[in-house]
Amino acid sequence: MLTGIRQMKMMEVPFPQMQRETDVLIRMKRLGVCGSDIHYYTAGRIGTQVVRYPFPVGHEGAGIVEKTGSGVTLVRPGDCVAIDPAMPCGHCDQCISGRPHTCRNLKFLGCPGQADGCLSDYVVMPETSCFPLHGNLTLDHASLSEPLAIGIYAVQKSVGVENAALGILGFGPIGMSVLLAARAQGAKRIMVTDRIDERLQMAMNAGASYAGNPDKQDVVKDILHKEPLLLDAVFECCGRQEALDQAVSLLRPGGKVMIIGIPEFDRWSFDAAEIRRKEIDIQNVRRQNNCTEEALDMISRGLIPIDPMITHRFPFERTRDAFELVADYKDGVMKAMIEFE
Repeated sequence: MLTGIRQMKMMEVPFPQMQRETDVLIRMKRLGVCGSDIHYYTAGRIGTQVVRYPFPVGHEGAGIVEKTGSGVTLVRPGDCVAIDPAMPCGHCDQCISGRPHTCRNLKFLGCPGQADGCLSDYVVMPETSCFPLHGNLTLDHASLSEPLAIGIYAVQKSVGVENAALGILGFGPIGMSVLLAARAQGAKRIMVTDRIDERLQMAMNAGASYAGNPDKQDVVKDILHKEPLLLDAVFECCGRQEALDQAVSLLRPGGKVMIIGIPEFDRWSFDAAEIRRKEIDIQNVRRQNNCTEEALDMISRGLIPIDPMITHRFPFERTRDAFELVADYKDGVMKAMIEFE
């Protein structure tokens, strides 16, 4: 449980109860540490979503089904499952129009005011959030399917990527998910920036055309040299104003900036003249939209080599060490994975 800013404590809580016939009791086995978890850990909030302590975070989960309600048909006890952390109502205008990720009544794991996270031995989820693993899929894959689904959705919302020149600013797990999804859809010209050199090497290993550190070189100049007509789409994946400014500078007229990163500040700013003259398209990306199953399928078919994303592993009792590592960007961390006994 989070108990304060950069404070965490192992606590005993009541065993989660199944209340509906469509509920599934899951014994947790894997949990990926996400950047949004770190925002709650270091700042206690994301925008208007403020933690009330104590609070359990965590939403990149996978586990084994322990028990199912009488109405469950999609999974059965013993199944290994990926957990989609979103629990939309299915009835509001957003859900009906195919936008369950912006459901008016959405409950999301580890989101203050909505639902406790799955950084716990057990969690109860609706069966619609449970995806059984088949074939060569592992519990690691199941956990990684959550950030990967965001990358897949972001690429789908951007441009036709096969012949496009793309930029990814910020190569954490979401930036890597965007690159892997874009490569799987045929993208060959992908420019990546990040402040951690180990991540830049991972980007090149994963198929980037260029990887530069903005603290050490003029990345805009470098990219313009490679793509003098500028980029078709740029994915802002780090939540930093300077990266968004670079994205606008790098976009061709009519280009599209994809805002995925979660900033710690409350307002973005734009160069009004430049985005107007270029007629820049600004697209926010809100989590994923029905892409979990597609993510698992692409991993299973070998289209997306996701395994290198995991750089560090921690047992459940050392969760705070994992959060500290990710919060301070230590040791070239990409994804820290919590493993439950």
